[in-house]
Amino acid sequence: MALTDKALAGRTALVTGASRGIGRAIAIALGRRGAKVIINYASKEDAARETAAAVEAAGGQAAIAPFDVANSAAVTESIKAIGKDHGGLDILVNNAGVAVNGLLMRFTDEQWAKTLNTNLAGAFYCVRAASTLLLRAKDAGRIINITSVVGEMGNGGQAAYAASKAGLIGLTMSTAKELASRAVTCNAVAPGFIETDMTARIPFATREIGRRMNSLEQGGHPKDVAETIAWLAQPGAAAVTGQVVRVCGQSLLGA
Repeated sequence: MALTDKALAGRTALVTGASRGIGRAIAIALGRRGAKVIINYASKEDAARETAAAVEAAGGQAAIAPFDVANSAAVTESIKAIGKDHGGLDILVNNAGVAVNGLLMRFTDEQWAKTLNTNLAGAFYCVRAASTLLLRAKDAGRIINITSVVGEMGNGGQAAYAASKAGLIGLTMSTAKELASRAVTCNAVAPGFIETDMTARIPFATREIGRRMNSLEQGGHPKDVAETIAWLAQPGAAAVTGQVVRVCGQSLLGA
């Protein structure tokens, strides 16, 4: 399962929600393997440009693409423009997501809609818009959806988040079947508790519960997720599709 240094040279990747955290780590990992990475963001342009600089420092090419994945029309227009401006699209990583937590009996319609529209509908809009480009990819397209172990096991106070991530697994399986005849693969990566600036804002007691959900009872790091995605994106993973790959242990990659 070795991943060569420039396994993604000549390929163009779109990573949604890539201005920080796991998305940034994914963009850098793809850039390090030689990919041109399109960095999507919704509102934090400065952070997106920081990611772009990090991708280029790692040896890749980078461009930014501002659009809200929950806006169907914006997704369609933006991905069409990416295909035109960059000569196609080879890899789609649906990373953009939100976590709105709360007990279901007190959860509002607005909170439910925000969670499902971003985490699930947003991924669907991106897959739908990118499919034509991915079917034309010269080395076979790759779709990688970021779900969560919570989507398989549930978690108190995260009914909407768990439902959205479980739905994303179903979307992954169906997409894999629909696009298999054209050698486009679609897989999901399910992180456990990952140490990011977002999880750093969670109360300490809640973070500890999250860490204990991981197989090795320690928080992972964004690069653990990113390295898994980089492998799934490369040509050597052509026989892997319709799978959920769990990244739910401690970091094994060093500092």
